[in-house]
Amino acid sequence: MDDGLRVTDRWVVPAAELRERFSRSSGPGGQGVNTADSRVELSFDLAGSPSLPESLRARALDRLAGRLVDGVLTIAASEHRAQLANREAARERLV
Repeated sequence: MDDGLRVTDRWVVPAAELRERFSRSSGPGGQGVNTADSRVELSFDLAGSPSLPESLRARALDRLAGRLVDGVLTIAASEHRAQLANREAARERLV
């Protein structure tokens, strides 16, 4: 998971521009869910990203305006029991 995130054939978000935060998932799932930090929040700074081409930045900021906080898009994933599966799910949603 240290590689960048390929969004298109020409644009890859470098791993350094992605921020992940882990926390405990809520809801049913047994003892493992109660002690493991399996929920993932993946954040990407659309407004401040040096890798995002300017033509895409304006369009992305316009289309995602309702989901951004200070230009940052955050995606949460907690549907899987495993942290790795939630990390992959969050990255797929970001793409």
